[in-house]
Amino acid sequence: MDKIEQAIFRAQAHSPYLRALIAQFPDIVEMVRAGAAPGGLDAKLPVPKRLRMAKRRLALHVGLADLAGIMSLEVVMRQLSDFADAALDVALEAAFAAVVPGQPPQGFAILALGKQGSHELNYSSDIDPIFIFDPETLPRRSKDEPIETAIRIARHLLDTMQTRDADGYVLRVDMRLRPYPEATALAVPLEAAIRYYESAAEPWERAAFIRARACAGDVALGQNFLQVIQPFIWRRALDFGVRTEIDAIVSRIRDHAEDRQAFGPGFDLKRGHGGIREVEFYAQIHQLIHGGRDPALRVGATLDALAVLERAGRIAPDEAARLAAAYRIYRSIEHRLQMVNDQQTHRLPLDEAALENVAHLHGLKSGAALLELLAPHVDAVGAIFDTMTPRTPGAFPRDGAHIEQALKALGFKQRGDVARRISGWRSGKYRTVRSAAARAGLEAVLPALLKAFAACAAPLTAINRFDQMLEGLPSAVNLFALLNAQPPLLDMLVRILSLAPALSEELARRANLLDGLIDASALAPLPDVAALVAALAHPDVQADLEMVLERVRLLVGEKRFALGVQIILGISDPLEVARGYARLAEAAVHVITACVVRGYEQVHGRVAGSELLILALGRLGGGELTHKSDLDLVFIFTGDYRGTSDGRQPLGAMHYFNRLTQRVIAALSVATASGRLYEVDTRLRPSGPDGELCVSLAGFSDYHLGEAWTWETMALTRARAIYGTQAARAQADAALDAVFAQPRDPEKIQADATEMRAMITENKAASGPLDVKLHAGGLVDIEFLVATRLLIQGGRREPDLHRSISLAGLGEELGAACTLMTRLLIVLRLLESDTTLSRAARCVVLNASGANSWPALLKRLEAAYQRVRADPGASLTSG
Repeated sequence: MDKIEQAIFRAQAHSPYLRALIAQFPDIVEMVRAGAAPGGLDAKLPVPKRLRMAKRRLALHVGLADLAGIMSLEVVMRQLSDFADAALDVALEAAFAAVVPGQPPQGFAILALGKQGSHELNYSSDIDPIFIFDPETLPRRSKDEPIETAIRIARHLLDTMQTRDADGYVLRVDMRLRPYPEATALAVPLEAAIRYYESAAEPWERAAFIRARACAGDVALGQNFLQVIQPFIWRRALDFGVRTEIDAIVSRIRDHAEDRQAFGPGFDLKRGHGGIREVEFYAQIHQLIHGGRDPALRVGATLDALAVLERAGRIAPDEAARLAAAYRIYRSIEHRLQMVNDQQTHRLPLDEAALENVAHLHGLKSGAALLELLAPHVDAVGAIFDTMTPRTPGAFPRDGAHIEQALKALGFKQRGDVARRISGWRSGKYRTVRSAAARAGLEAVLPALLKAFAACAAPLTAINRFDQMLEGLPSAVNLFALLNAQPPLLDMLVRILSLAPALSEELARRANLLDGLIDASALAPLPDVAALVAALAHPDVQADLEMVLERVRLLVGEKRFALGVQIILGISDPLEVARGYARLAEAAVHVITACVVRGYEQVHGRVAGSELLILALGRLGGGELTHKSDLDLVFIFTGDYRGTSDGRQPLGAMHYFNRLTQRVIAALSVATASGRLYEVDTRLRPSGPDGELCVSLAGFSDYHLGEAWTWETMALTRARAIYGTQAARAQADAALDAVFAQPRDPEKIQADATEMRAMITENKAASGPLDVKLHAGGLVDIEFLVATRLLIQGGRREPDLHRSISLAGLGEELGAACTLMTRLLIVLRLLESDTTLSRAARCVVLNASGANSWPALLKRLEAAYQRVRADPGASLTSG
């Protein structure tokens, strides 16, 4: 007997429902044998009868194919779901024909949630739709209000779907997922639905909408609605608060008697511990946490979700495999339970004979064999899901004496100050900790938080900075939940607060910067400029400047913060981090300038043969920035300065490009609630602060060929174009090469450089031995030494300081000195602002420098200073 005949035999022997269908529809049995799909029904049949008959025929076809193993689980679920979609469409058309005859089904959309939404309907499932309508486009009689028409359409549709007769029914329909189901009409107006999900929806509804899609009716209306509420479903800030809510839901489910029952006869495959729901929740929790940042995770089907989560590194491969295997067998056995009598059940029978019957329907020898098949999967899913339970440390004392004892046991020295901070948080000093959820979150994380503070380099400093964070947050609920759920992140936060004032200030403005650190890729080196430009660019090419600025500020802030954390954690070479800072800044300049130019040209047009060109000088030109570096930029335009733009508000070229430059600078440096993107310094332009913000390339060349001071030409040794077409950049390179090709008087260059270095020393004295920039023999001296040597040699320039040392013939020892000082500069810009570093801060510095001890580092640094001062050209700079 082949597998199809075996399936038919088992269906007749063990499923009264399928046995009746086999007798009613022998043609379907022959279609299964022939591998053919069931055909359509006579369109002349009344809609209810046509749909009921179609449902029964599909149930037989899918049931036999499933039992025979010739139709995969995914195809079974898809066919059942596709039928539900088609049935709703047909029933809705019939409802429109009855309520508003002659009108198309527009202005009324059906959203599929639950398993229908994810194309995962089970064999005898109900469906969970939401009906929304647009009062402006819904057809209606003149005497009817839109809501009256919508309700009548909904009732007619539900009658078609649910009414039973001799032919059975179409589908059970559960309308309880709509907003306020106990109080609202069956169909919800579009704007009311949007307001609900933007302001009043519960966290569990976010999980429900992961699987939502527009399945019938006015699909465009449904899709537009789902697009509008995307921010409700997918939040960019990683939302561990929602996981707490879902954990509470699961806890309530487990508290129910049936879920505490041990696995065996009577076990609920859907709701039991280790069952279907826990597989689904496990996937959905990870999707909600990470899906706001990674659109690839926004898939509906559970098996698809497990696959994309595994590929993204969000869940372990072995977990994904075990959960997927369990889900497949659960859903198959669930189908067998429902096939017996077309009942919506998920529970293994308590009765031994009934359990045996289900096992035989599946092709197993006994009920015991069925339990043996399921048991390992139940254990595996339960164990995996239990790892999602947040840690619950013991409560921190609340009365003064016990607080004092607990703080003393933790090792705090300034216990009075710490106790006052704790008291302020608990008393609701800041609005961020006044809600019940925030207070509960604080108490949950407080023991671990204080333990980490006590162990850090500067406990009171860290606590005070944490206090500033709480003061500035709109809400602390998600922060507390995040720290409670991610212990490594809590330790990382405390290290940042105790060591890095700049990063602490950024966290005070945007605590969700922590969220990005959960993703391991956040602590990897940044890609090249082209990839960063693509990442920063707004997905809508027509987005206005404000939208682009908001996106760039957000992403640059996140990436710059992560780069700083790499230094504090000591996981990346500071030189690579510095290059990452520079690539990020260059990409931001490109994206923002391109957007400003696009909007500007819409009003003023273009100047024929001309374009904006931006040169980077200083550290950006050299491709290495510190965390807080400003951007030394020079703005130039190509073409004829006498040209005029061709827009509806034409401007002369000089006026055109200077006004454009002002807008670019403003976009890059305007102060916002999240701080400035970058400070822009344009003082290295021709004639300095007295000159035009933007000059023609010809004017730039003329100035540097005839009027420029020596130090201005020295600055150009690090110039490179970071914005402009390749043709414009080539013109800039040619102009710079011409400047450096000029014959020069070595004695004048030496004298001018010495004078300029003396002026710097007079106005900016070094603050101590760690001031590697201004110390005698430090980085400023190296930069002067290199630039002077390159000018004297003539015709040579190199923006990268490290390569330029070799180009200038200054030797490997001086190059090593420069590398050491640069590494220290990058690190020290992030650490405590005073000159005396804590032991923990010194460890960060030592890690960056490769030195074994603090005295050894100071000795090595002094030797580096001496090496620079000992260079034959050092008298040019250090005097």
